Amino acid sequence: MIDRLELLYGPERAAQVYPEVERILQVHYAHKPLELIEQEKQFRPEDRFTEKDVVAITYGDLIQSPNKPPLDTLASVVDAYLRGTVNTLHILPFFPHSSDRGFSIVHYREVDPQLGNWQDIEDLSGRFQLMFDGVINHVSAKSEWFQEFLNGNPYYQDFFITFDTEDAIAEADLRQILRPRTTKLLTRFRTLRGDKYVWTTFSADQIDLNYANERVLLEVLQVLLFYVRRGADILRLDAATYLWHRLGTSCAHLAETHALVQFFRAAINVAAPRVALVTETNVPHRDNVSYFGDGSNEAHMVYNFALPPLVLRAMRTGNCSRLTEWASQLQTPSPTTTFFNFLDSHDGIGLLGARAYLSDMDIEDMVRRTLAHRGKVSYRTAPDGTLSPYELNITWFDALNRPGSDEPVELQVARFVASRSIALALAGVPGIYLPSFGGSRFESEELPPDAEPRSINRRTIQETDFLRALNERGSVANLIARRMMRLIRRRIHAPAFHPNGEQTVLNNSTKVFAVRRRAPDGGQVVIALTNVTAETQKYRLNPEDLLLCMNSWQDLLTGRRFPCHAEGGEITLKPYQVMWITPAD
Repeated sequence: MIDRLELLYGPERAAQVYPEVERILQVHYAHKPLELIEQEKQFRPEDRFTEKDVVAITYGDLIQSPNKPPLDTLASVVDAYLRGTVNTLHILPFFPHSSDRGFSIVHYREVDPQLGNWQDIEDLSGRFQLMFDGVINHVSAKSEWFQEFLNGNPYYQDFFITFDTEDAIAEADLRQILRPRTTKLLTRFRTLRGDKYVWTTFSADQIDLNYANERVLLEVLQVLLFYVRRGADILRLDAATYLWHRLGTSCAHLAETHALVQFFRAAINVAAPRVALVTETNVPHRDNVSYFGDGSNEAHMVYNFALPPLVLRAMRTGNCSRLTEWASQLQTPSPTTTFFNFLDSHDGIGLLGARAYLSDMDIEDMVRRTLAHRGKVSYRTAPDGTLSPYELNITWFDALNRPGSDEPVELQVARFVASRSIALALAGVPGIYLPSFGGSRFESEELPPDAEPRSINRRTIQETDFLRALNERGSVANLIARRMMRLIRRRIHAPAFHPNGEQTVLNNSTKVFAVRRRAPDGGQVVIALTNVTAETQKYRLNPEDLLLCMNSWQDLLTGRRFPCHAEGGEITLKPYQVMWITPAD
């Protein structure tokens, strides 16, 4: 921690800051029950994640019921439908906020009273592991911190990055700054000391914090440890890319940015060694994986942002070559790090993560199809001032299947489930946005024409409608839910899918995505096959792909057996069929 503080603030200031860091950690330790202290002594970091880990991502009020607190409604639904298959809930920011569906936080330490209270969160933590959002890049313009700044409180004067004039940043410097939005970087606010232009990376209501002020670091550290005491097993560092600002650079992925994440990791190692840090960095793959650090000093888990657009391209084109090329290079720097494998989210399908693997024509096609499928597209301002597609705002089901299509429902469901199987089979921890357990779709009349594009994936669902769709035999939601649960149940009982299990992507076909997984102890082998096309495909297993020579292999999903000798074998897959085959004897 001292090394990181010295990089951020220099030796003299670091020496002044560290005693307060130590005091904060001691206060946290004093809250620990003896039972937890003993459990931490026995904890093995390489066992932090296993094949049994599956995360459901949800808003606290995503499922609603009249006259019932949303968190109470959420608890009853996930208890009934997910418990026993999903072991972790990522509850998106559930704090009082002013905009951006929770990501503009007014009070870090309170539960939004419209959702419930801390007791509701504690009750959920007794049944699921929980992921909390550390929205620590910015605060709401209505937050106490920013309001105190506006009112001239000297303690908060350097909490934010401010300029006296709108044109204080040179045009050449502005062009270098990585922008995830099209809005202006600086927003004018009237303060007790006159007008100030404040750095706002994401919106005028989201004020960037200034970590060059060590008091900001200390305040945020206390917030994160407060979340741990309130039940967080995983801390998601939102928008970690943009934590440090230095003119003359891209203001992204700076050495100081990584030092901040490393500092929080070091503090968590001491204060809460069982808690994991996951970085949310929607950037090209090479930059994204840099947040693993050396495998021991930064994020335990990073969002696998390249996965969604590459899976989407494979399923839309019936060609998995780009996906195979990328996945063949996937690796983590240590057994204590892994990927967070997700396909859809509360935002949409980010494009930056796979930019090195997608051509301009690929991007144009994805944008065109998204708009044709009733979706929207979010843009960012590129360095040359032009607008560049940043994110596809569309439900995952609609991204794969054109609304109003005359395709058989069975084929659309099979395509959807096949895509999900890829995220479940790859090394890492799978995350599934709760609406996708029933294949959520979007009707354009559900939102006004001028609605913010991300609103498509941020709608609420009535509990009665959600349960009726899941329970209606033969409905799209029912078919998807049953098949998704079958996949998850097979995964969590297959040691080969342990995040640390050996992974080899097999490059035998452009029509069938194939990955071989092997349990960390060298035992179970599973070859996961996904037909990414609407036609029947033959897949040839080569002898060198099998590892284990067995007379009979079995599909974990159906129980079907088939011969597979030393010279290999051929497998027939129906349109969008998924097979997880393993030696049967």
